[in-house]
Amino acid sequence: MTTKTYGQYCGVARALELVGERWALLIVRDLLVGPKRYTDLRSGLPKIPTNVLATRLKELESAGLVERHVQPRPSGAIVYQLTPYGLDLEPVVLALGRWGARSLGELRPGEIATADSLVMALRSTYHPPKRGTGKLAYELRFGDIVVHALCSGPTLTAAPGPFPEPAPADLVVVEAMAPLTPLLTGAIDGAKARADGVVGKQASAANLDLFATIFQIN
Repeated sequence: MTTKTYGQYCGVARALELVGERWALLIVRDLLVGPKRYTDLRSGLPKIPTNVLATRLKELESAGLVERHVQPRPSGAIVYQLTPYGLDLEPVVLALGRWGARSLGELRPGEIATADSLVMALRSTYHPPKRGTGKLAYELRFGDIVVHALCSGPTLTAAPGPFPEPAPADLVVVEAMAPLTPLLTGAIDGAKARADGVVGKQASAANLDLFATIFQIN
């Protein structure tokens, strides 16, 4: 655990001592999607120095938020995963992501999206569809990145990669040609998103409008 303290007997101060160091919450964010090897974490956070990643993982382990496991043979790889205490950060990370999404704006030079960040973005902005809508299946594509989501009432299941075969017959493919922030904030509707080339033509304007309602940024 970090030796930096705020000298405050306060839950917020203690939380920041545990996860307030740079990159710490992004490591937690990616581990909320699932257990990962060191190389997986490094790939998902390409700008983190390797020594910083190693230090943060040690700090999170020391704080009881992360634990290491050895995968069964023939892999034998070491994977990192959140402990129950670490998993308790999920609503905090989702709320922070929901709040921060309102300030995303345009994609800045050098910024990237990852499969894990898109999964968490879907989870943080999820608004359950109205009753009677039924199950809704989405595949979100952003360049080479693909994630999928299944909306079933209050439950959202989202994960990296395309939908496992056989894919749902009513699968809606949303191909993002640019950040979807204007669509998800209501600055533009589905028809304009298609016309302006923000998205590909696979999804209809009506399907895009529904998608924007379910994953609305507000």
